[in-house]
Amino acid sequence: MLRRRPPASAVISHRQAHGGDRSSRTGLGGTQVEGHHAVAELLQARRRRVRRLWVSPGHTPDGVVSRLAAQARGEGVPVHDKSPEALAAAALTNAPQGVIAWADPVEEVGLDDLLGTMGATVPFLVCLDGVTDPGNLGAVMRSAVCAGATGMVVGRHRSAPLTAAAVKAAAGAVEHLRIAVVPGVPSALGRLVAAGVWTVGLDVSGGDDIWSVPVLDGAVALVLGAEGRGLSVLAKQRCDLLVRIPQAGVLGSLNVAAAAAVACFEVARRRAR
Repeated sequence: MLRRRPPASAVISHRQAHGGDRSSRTGLGGTQVEGHHAVAELLQARRRRVRRLWVSPGHTPDGVVSRLAAQARGEGVPVHDKSPEALAAAALTNAPQGVIAWADPVEEVGLDDLLGTMGATVPFLVCLDGVTDPGNLGAVMRSAVCAGATGMVVGRHRSAPLTAAAVKAAAGAVEHLRIAVVPGVPSALGRLVAAGVWTVGLDVSGGDDIWSVPVLDGAVALVLGAEGRGLSVLAKQRCDLLVRIPQAGVLGSLNVAAAAAVACFEVARRRAR
């Protein structure tokens, strides 16, 4: 049974009681950006300063690397032509695709900032409870942005760092997704509930399937757990609902990146109605 939500005034009273968390913000990382899509979005978004670009102009016959270099030069970014060997030596991923950028860190926001547009934009958040693989982090970010999520919440501890691999897997999503880093995801879920956001955890033992949940077109936070163990006990307790993704095959579960994609686009489908 769906329980009654707190009134909208709870958002104001919560902020008065707890205040913002701006003073604790730091850079999330993500300073080394590799791959065509990630670098293109970095240059296009202009949300953070690009310090320099290394390119191997002959890497691709379609000229995409040369176009990125020309765009960067036009914006005053120092561009250096490098040999494929030099680029490979500097790369932190297996396939930099002929281009590496170095930029200022991705800036985190406060959890209250993700709630600050309530009334103007209905929050659609993705909360990661202990996801530790950078590739999964980046893939979830990409799905979240493509599905129209308004923000992401991650824990400061026991969470994947925003490495070059995560940024590459995100394919530019880091330039568009607001990310709040919180001391603990379970406590953040309590704050979201107090603000009137439905917290929906994905769990293989969930009582309802995600297709039948009636709250996904409102203010909602999808909560996904760690690779292997899933949601922590405390996170499960703090979620309003635990739901599952129905599966017809012989395998027992989806990995967190695939589950996030399915769930995010189910939210997007409901909102498109």
